[in-house]
Amino acid sequence: MTAFLVLKYLHVIGAAVLLGTGAGIAFFMLLAHRTGDAAIIAAVARVVVIADLLFTASAVVVQPVTGILLSLEVGYSLWEGWIVASVLLYILTGLFWLPVVWMQARMRDLAIAAAAAGAPLPPLYYRLFRTWFAFGFPAFAAVLAIFWLMIARPDLGNWNPFD
Repeated sequence: MTAFLVLKYLHVIGAAVLLGTGAGIAFFMLLAHRTGDAAIIAAVARVVVIADLLFTASAVVVQPVTGILLSLEVGYSLWEGWIVASVLLYILTGLFWLPVVWMQARMRDLAIAAAAAGAPLPPLYYRLFRTWFAFGFPAFAAVLAIFWLMIARPDLGNWNPFD
């Protein structure tokens, strides 16, 4: 097996983990939230936070490493327009994902406290959930756009500022 195939395999697996884990986390958090039950939300959020830190964070590291190595292996300039656009979208995704991880942990803690006290979820939980939900749309759209760029590799020119 060539280095190219290994790198491509790892890059595709990493992309699938990012998309799949993100979609799965959003689905399970939304369904838990809809129950309104603090104990259910707390249990689901515990698993969601672990999954995000374990799977998503690992893929977040693997993607740029394998992407750079793949580009070098194939001979693409890292300034190819589609690569630059992908990197910018990746950064945008990260700018939404990092606060989401914090929000998930905070919502988990609020739900755990409410469940332990037999109290309703506090207003802060609902504000955090609305923000978390809103942050998911641009992040998910950016990941889908990155998938398209990786597959189509459209000619967006060369964005090398040093040329």
